[in-house]
Amino acid sequence: MDTYEIKTIARLHSDLPDKFGLPRQAGIVEELEGRIVFEPEYRNPDALRGLEGFSHLWLIWQFSESVREDFSPTVRPPRLGGNARLGVFATRSPFRPNALGLSCVRLLGIETDPALGPVLRVGGADLMDGTPIYDIKPYLPYADSRPEASAGFAPDPGETLEVVFAPGTEEKIPAEKRAALRGVLAQDPRPRYQKDPERVYGLAFAGQNVKFRVENGCVTVTEVER
Repeated sequence: MDTYEIKTIARLHSDLPDKFGLPRQAGIVEELEGRIVFEPEYRNPDALRGLEGFSHLWLIWQFSESVREDFSPTVRPPRLGGNARLGVFATRSPFRPNALGLSCVRLLGIETDPALGPVLRVGGADLMDGTPIYDIKPYLPYADSRPEASAGFAPDPGETLEVVFAPGTEEKIPAEKRAALRGVLAQDPRPRYQKDPERVYGLAFAGQNVKFRVENGCVTVTEVER
């Protein structure tokens, strides 16, 4: 079998250190910001020359927590409740032969860090903190957008839930991160097969443990602790 070595050129850093709570697709939670920090070998500003003219980027990255040696031709998409099997190439499952992900994110800015060199600020990423990035390409709306495309078993992003905070909990989240947290929770981070309204879940977000319950289409944050 032919093989090819792919180098990590950068890593994305965000407020979500675990898979639990990640948006199921890029762009769903636009308020969720991340920083792309390049590996030392690639911290050359010349490599980004002209990038400021683009509003969105394609990221090619690794499902670093889902790498496996064996190959399964079918997977159980969470969108279908985990009850049906589809071909792996007909889904966006992380359990793929090469565990590669593709995400379109908004470019919010290019900063220069004295120690880290050029850093990209992006919005709407569906990557966990520390995710290795293999390539970055500009998004071209005339080439990459297909409004007439059909979306198979996932025709829309799915319903969003109402989010409420118990008294005194929202204030424990930095003000500039509250919208992102609301967006993450509104997508219902629970596995599709878990519907117990009494169960309390814990979401790691921005250095806090956010505890919540879901009942009747409403997410209630019950506690926020470090």
